[in-house]
Amino acid sequence: MNILYGVQATGQGHISRARAIATELAEHDVSVNWLFSGRSRDKLFDMDLFANFQHRQGLSFAHSNGRIDYLATLRENKLLQFLRDVRQLDLSPYDLVVTDYEPVTAWAARLAGIRCIGIGHQYAFGQQTPVTGGSWWSQLIMRQFAPVDLPLGLHWHPYAANVMPPVLDLPALTPWDRGHILVYLPFENQDTVTKLLQALPSRRFIQYANGLTPGILGNVVRRPASINGFKVDLASCNSVICNSGFELISECLQWGKPILTKPLAGQMEQESNALALRQLGYATVMLTLSTRAIEEWQATPVRLPFDGFSNVAAALAQWLAAGATGSVTELGRQLWQRETDQSKLPPGSPIDSPRVKVV
Repeated sequence: MNILYGVQATGQGHISRARAIATELAEHDVSVNWLFSGRSRDKLFDMDLFANFQHRQGLSFAHSNGRIDYLATLRENKLLQFLRDVRQLDLSPYDLVVTDYEPVTAWAARLAGIRCIGIGHQYAFGQQTPVTGGSWWSQLIMRQFAPVDLPLGLHWHPYAANVMPPVLDLPALTPWDRGHILVYLPFENQDTVTKLLQALPSRRFIQYANGLTPGILGNVVRRPASINGFKVDLASCNSVICNSGFELISECLQWGKPILTKPLAGQMEQESNALALRQLGYATVMLTLSTRAIEEWQATPVRLPFDGFSNVAAALAQWLAAGATGSVTELGRQLWQRETDQSKLPPGSPIDSPRVKVV
């Protein structure tokens, strides 16, 4: 079987999922070609696993100081180039197209009449999934951004039959606590973040972001984005401050790291993630980045007696390699079986959890 797998590369979460699935697909008799869009090719790093991957400009949202910038989004996205890329993408070598919310492959498959399967967090937003911060047009954009024939959503709770647990890309490390707080707020002004963290001199922080120059500024260690170094610092941290993206928070849950999260304002997915985390009791949510919010969270962090998610990447790779014809409902039931066992309910169930907290 020949598969074209598209990945939205705006954030690292989509690429992390792709790494996990690529590793598992390598164990099966399938040929996979990867296509990434949403970020300049020269800003992609540690991509050896994907061999001779394709790249397109694609579409993405622009942001500034922790908020979606809609004018910049319209200005920076080249729609005519996107349409040309969709029309010119040759799908004749492929039996199946899979997309993690990547729009070029999704729309090219629709135009060519080739079956397209969506695997990603955005495909989990159905009628039962917590949703907030969106208007009718933002919900329309979410549905039409990368349309598919069969959506397989990923989330922290089985909100629908097509929703699976998270796909995780974590090294074989046993998490421990070296006392530092890991900070990853890529949508914020990084100098502003550093100054705020320096106002808490009794705490030690490791701050990551694309383009940061390595250095130590008082109680703050600044490091550029990486794969291996970041995962080691995540495994050894005391807790995590991050935006409300899906993948990093899933990794924190897997390793039992307390979370303080700030959703990207105006971004429906992140604001909805924050709502789900509050309802499930999985994290503390702050609407404004401040020292007070960090101090209150550190005083009473939510610590989860969490058993961990199933190996979803392996199950999805096997399902894809078998032709992607097996029952999605049965696949989801098997993957959630451990989490939905009455003796191992996710912490915070039912939805009206007393762990809900906002600072």
